[in-house]
Amino acid sequence: PQVCWLSPEQTAGKQKPYMYTQGQAVLNRSFFPCFDTPSVKFTYSATVKVPEGFTAVMSATSWEKQKDNTFVFKMSQPIPSYLIALVVGDIVSADVGPRSRVWAEPCLIEAARKEYDGVIEEFLVVGEKLFGPYVWGRYDILFMPPSFPFGGMENPCLTFVTPCLLAGDRSLVDVIIHEISHSWFGNLVTNATWGEFWLNEGFTMYAQRRISTEVYGLPYTCLEAATGRALLRQHMDATGEDHPLNKLRVVIEPGLWGVNPDDTYNETPYEKGYCFVSYLAHLVGNQSKFDAFLQAYVNRFKFQSITADDTLEFFLEYFPELKEKGVDSIPGFEFDRWLNTPGWPPYLPDLSPGQQLMRPAEELAELWAADSLNMEAIEAVDIMGWRTYQLVYFLDQVLQKSPLPEGNVKRLSKMYPKISKAQNAELRLRWCQIVLKNNLEAEYSKVKDFLHSQGKQKYTLPLYRAMWGGSEATRALAMETFSATAPQLHVNVQNYVKKILGLAGAE
Repeated sequence: PQVCWLSPEQTAGKQKPYMYTQGQAVLNRSFFPCFDTPSVKFTYSATVKVPEGFTAVMSATSWEKQKDNTFVFKMSQPIPSYLIALVVGDIVSADVGPRSRVWAEPCLIEAARKEYDGVIEEFLVVGEKLFGPYVWGRYDILFMPPSFPFGGMENPCLTFVTPCLLAGDRSLVDVIIHEISHSWFGNLVTNATWGEFWLNEGFTMYAQRRISTEVYGLPYTCLEAATGRALLRQHMDATGEDHPLNKLRVVIEPGLWGVNPDDTYNETPYEKGYCFVSYLAHLVGNQSKFDAFLQAYVNRFKFQSITADDTLEFFLEYFPELKEKGVDSIPGFEFDRWLNTPGWPPYLPDLSPGQQLMRPAEELAELWAADSLNMEAIEAVDIMGWRTYQLVYFLDQVLQKSPLPEGNVKRLSKMYPKISKAQNAELRLRWCQIVLKNNLEAEYSKVKDFLHSQGKQKYTLPLYRAMWGGSEATRALAMETFSATAPQLHVNVQNYVKKILGLAGAE
């Protein structure tokens, strides 16, 4: 299950087959013999022979091509097994910075180079300033075929990303900040068990938003964080707040067949984890002191796998005055409660600086939800200068208010081609959700096109849920689209969609 063999039609170029591996969380055991747990770290080397006309790349610090199309890789820093990754395909590369290049199929390489030229180095430099040296040598990005099920996979030296990030206008480049942040949190300091996945993701979300604040300013970062908070709200509403997976410390209990840690994957470790790290920063009360703590934390635990207890113990050691005050047991905010009680985070960071970007979006959504449209007020708002997350926030508001009064969505679509015809995947996802919620049959083809163009889990599953929860027509659309696209989807995503559509039989 770890090794994904793609037929030519599952690639962007549609000419040659392609192979990639996806190890997180516990799939690398089916690729090579290993201790498949994040608690064990090791260096590795690999020799890979591939057919003529193909190139191999791995998550390794050095590689060289030998005769007979044989590639030799070495990873000189100890990493957990889930970060070992291999791709073989018709791929080429282009430099985009002093220690970065982009890799992609030939038909995508120019778009990838244009989108990322000069961008990565800026993010790396800010990351180093905040969290300490970047230890992995290179930071390359590999644009995967459209069927890749994730936004990004932080394989060291070589992040795998969805081609959905090639929006053509750099509007999604900040997604890469998350993967870059994993270079310190996750890859360098790693959760010792998958039950404490929040140590990887909560710290990475915090680091991502620190870098983003330095690069794009606080209002924009708060707006992006508000989008994240909305996703957490949706997730908790869907599962119920007291669901055992809505704890930071998840108990992965082996039943008859054991539990696949992948099945515990959701928004909680990311966004609730981010809130907990923000709470720790709030206890410190001084951003530069907390930044210094994060650097010390990375330095103390680099190349190790640790538990939340290690993290929190180090935090209290580093700030003895907080330890003396007993901040770990403030009623309602006990560290133990954070880790072991499901539900909404007890502390939410202040996102009010984002209000200057949120308010116009909220007011515009209000105008569009009205029974009779005030076109004068609507036309007075110029959305051309809005950045991705401001538009996303606006669409989230519209979606919440949907279904809108008859005819409004049709007019909205016509008025804002920047949204309804967007190539940006975050906007496409939300636009498709709005189309479905409002039964705008004239634009069902956009839903179909989007699902044909990519197989990212985060975009694919919500749309199938929306179709399946809708009318006869949208259910038929779901069945038709799935039968056409199933072969190009990752096997896990296929299975999740089957579940949604009630096709998961007795397997």
